[in-house]
Amino acid sequence: MIYVVIGFLWLSICLYIILGGADFGAGIVELFTHKKARHKTEEIMYQSIAPVWEANHMWLIIAIVILFVGFPEIYTTMSTYLHIPLVLMLLGIIARGTAFTFRHYDAVKDNWQILYTQIFYYASLLTPFFLGLIAAATVSHSINPDAVGFLDLYIFSWLNWFGVSVGLFTVSLCAYLASIFSLRETRDKADLTLMIKKSKQTMVFVVITGMLVFLTAYISDIPLVMWVFSKPLGVMAISFATVALALILRALHHRKLLPVRALAGFQMVMILVAATYQHNPDIILLGNGQHLSLLEHMAPPKTINALGWALMLGSLFILPFLFYLMASFSKQRK
Repeated sequence: MIYVVIGFLWLSICLYIILGGADFGAGIVELFTHKKARHKTEEIMYQSIAPVWEANHMWLIIAIVILFVGFPEIYTTMSTYLHIPLVLMLLGIIARGTAFTFRHYDAVKDNWQILYTQIFYYASLLTPFFLGLIAAATVSHSINPDAVGFLDLYIFSWLNWFGVSVGLFTVSLCAYLASIFSLRETRDKADLTLMIKKSKQTMVFVVITGMLVFLTAYISDIPLVMWVFSKPLGVMAISFATVALALILRALHHRKLLPVRALAGFQMVMILVAATYQHNPDIILLGNGQHLSLLEHMAPPKTINALGWALMLGSLFILPFLFYLMASFSKQRK
């Protein structure tokens, strides 16, 4: 049953990166759009994130619950040493969601709309950045329970050059997903041309920040290159992600947009596989040479069995209604 629980944990993280990433990316793309085109971009982005807006954070909640119930020691370690970026990320989620709602549904149109929009933009930018910082901290040996002093325990455990580069890479991925997801929401050739341009620009940023991640990993003595390329699975994952990128570029060139969302989602899965498979099931690599493993630091078997059954039964209700939600929004746009 432990592998069922781990599978749901991995799936929830993966879906949050894809669906939540596209959601965050909508604000990022708007922020870096020229003011003359922002209104049109806002309309397109609003349509593209509508199917996932209502349910994207469900996957984050599921991942947190799985860690809290099934892996309490791992949950405690993360919530202790990474409590600052975790709180900032959660505040960003709240601020972003509130601002998004008020800027669209506030009954009075006044200068508050400007404030709501700015909060939406910068919360969309900073939230995935802190998510990347948290992810980097778990594998960079920067969390050291034996450290002495507040800065070493609670600041430098996540604030370092490798974490910053992973944060920027996460931001770029979110903007890329939002651009790709928005392509099928365009209504005319001018809008499509605009969003294709955005998609290509975000591709460039993904490549640049991805190279930055490897550079900072090398500088920080993190064996990222070995983790990714030392075994066939990592090479295959990166190769498949690269091929998917080439297929997306070809689809954009011929303006055949049907497969681009699936290809972008597939890319995210391959990137996640390449980044995690080598040290799996060790989910946190500590600075004192120890690690926290999903197989070694789990809850008692009875708890894992109950959690596994709850996840399997819950998925029978969650997944069909999620697909129904997406289908309903799709019909409304036709």
